[in-house]
Amino acid sequence: MPLPNVMSPTMRRFLLPASILFVSALHAADKPFDLPGLKQDIEFAKAGDVSLTLDAFVPEGDGPFATCILVHGGGFTKGDKQTFITPLFEPLSKAGFTWFTINYRLAPQHQWPACVDDTASAIRWVKAHAAEYKVDVNRIALIGESAGGHLVSALGVTGKGETRVAAVVPFYAPHDLVAHVRRRNELRGLAGLIGRDTLDEETWTKLAMISPSLQMRPGLPPFLLIHGDADSTVDYDQSVQFQAKMKAAGNACDFITIPGGGHGMGGWAKLNSDYAAQMIAWLKKTLPAGPPK
Repeated sequence: MPLPNVMSPTMRRFLLPASILFVSALHAADKPFDLPGLKQDIEFAKAGDVSLTLDAFVPEGDGPFATCILVHGGGFTKGDKQTFITPLFEPLSKAGFTWFTINYRLAPQHQWPACVDDTASAIRWVKAHAAEYKVDVNRIALIGESAGGHLVSALGVTGKGETRVAAVVPFYAPHDLVAHVRRRNELRGLAGLIGRDTLDEETWTKLAMISPSLQMRPGLPPFLLIHGDADSTVDYDQSVQFQAKMKAAGNACDFITIPGGGHGMGGWAKLNSDYAAQMIAWLKKTLPAGPPK
């Protein structure tokens, strides 16, 4: 059955954002889901003197369960595992997924590739601790929003071996940072991420190197893009173009548009959007349960 509200790449384009930080006031309204039994502040890696931690939820039952690793947004400069991504905690819990929400190092204190390296470390840790958290290592999805959407797309495109996952769900992600910056003609928050403050050839090269849209190849896991068509922070066309490139490379890529949706899923509740139910349906279809082990 086709997903409802899935829009084609012919949807209209919208003007570039008021901010390149990939964060909006709508995010600030998000509040953590009060979930009994949530295991918090588990260290999954050390990066120098920085302790990287995650929170974990495991459903009741024998498992193993389909699993989601959640990556928050915040313009690469702010946020943590209990901000921005929190509207997904409850629907994933009720749907019977094991899930983890992770911290990663932030700019400008930590430049690229620190944030993507930390996300990759979380994937490896989850796989290594699969038995303890009832994880089905063959049914792991990465889900990220805004800057976190960029990170999960980057790993979805480049991940191999122990960092490869079965599905990727980026929410309103900036997939092509070159196009993103060209529309603004300024770096703003990205300057701290890449350690560049001028729009010269080296800067464009760095932005291209970390843009998932510009690293496209065949053989990628299936993606589900979710984006509001009234996003004034990350251009809706970023997802339109990413889907087109995925399909041109022979990869599966579905797309849910949130009509009237701005930047930040925290603001979509007032639109009566069923995006979470659609995402859960897609995950269950894409990560089907196998025979008992």
